[in-house]
Amino acid sequence: MPKNALPTMLSFTAPNLREQIEALPEGTALIGISTHGDAIAVDLNAECPHVLVCTATGGGSTTVLRSLTAQFLHQGAHALVLDPKRISHLWAKGLPTVTHRGNVAGIHEALVGLGDELERRQDLTDTELAAAPRLIVSVDSAYSTMRGLTRYWETFRDKDDPLVSPAVTALEAALWTGRAARVHVILDGTPAPSVLGAAPHDLFGTVVLARVSATTWQRLAPLAGPAPKRSKHRGRGHVIQHGEAHETQAIWMTNADVVTWLTDPDDPQS
Repeated sequence: MPKNALPTMLSFTAPNLREQIEALPEGTALIGISTHGDAIAVDLNAECPHVLVCTATGGGSTTVLRSLTAQFLHQGAHALVLDPKRISHLWAKGLPTVTHRGNVAGIHEALVGLGDELERRQDLTDTELAAAPRLIVSVDSAYSTMRGLTRYWETFRDKDDPLVSPAVTALEAALWTGRAARVHVILDGTPAPSVLGAAPHDLFGTVVLARVSATTWQRLAPLAGPAPKRSKHRGRGHVIQHGEAHETQAIWMTNADVVTWLTDPDDPQS
């Protein structure tokens, strides 16, 4: 199939794009448009409980996290946004259904609370769980976040406490059991091997890669063939689903786009 000429930036304000996004069913979010003109989306209700995003600098990982999280929030989900740089997701501050944490102590506390929420949801009946809002756990800079949590726990851990940080344990539990609790992780980067394990594709039904090395590609998308040539286009990468790689132009949503859309969805300029 021949490739289409995609714009170098696919803005949320592009004609008909917002309408296309809002027409998606609950639990489905648009990642972008492939170079063959197909809509590339993630469906949390189907085969894909979690999303892994891994890019080199300028590859658009923060934008993908922001776009996907915002779309699920628009559908009624709640979100826990972990922002260790403290400035990557300022859009999340002040939104009523979003918990935003930046410093390591706040991230630790939030993830421990996530573990409690997972246990609570596991005790709900099917009817009660269906009525509970979907919970999106958006983790930026996962590798440095995991290292920071480990150092934090080593500093404050008592001798009778577990060796592994309960925050890291809670995130790992969300990855393995989140589907049954309507909890979904959108992860940026590669966290510690103890979280990802030996086969990341077993945990993440959708993997978004951009400007990564051949070694990283092989680790995160071993079934998708050799690493493709890196694109110079901002926001252009590959979405791997079902072992196939789709070259895709990701949606660009600014902080202002997200805040206006979520706080005033009837505003035609949002």
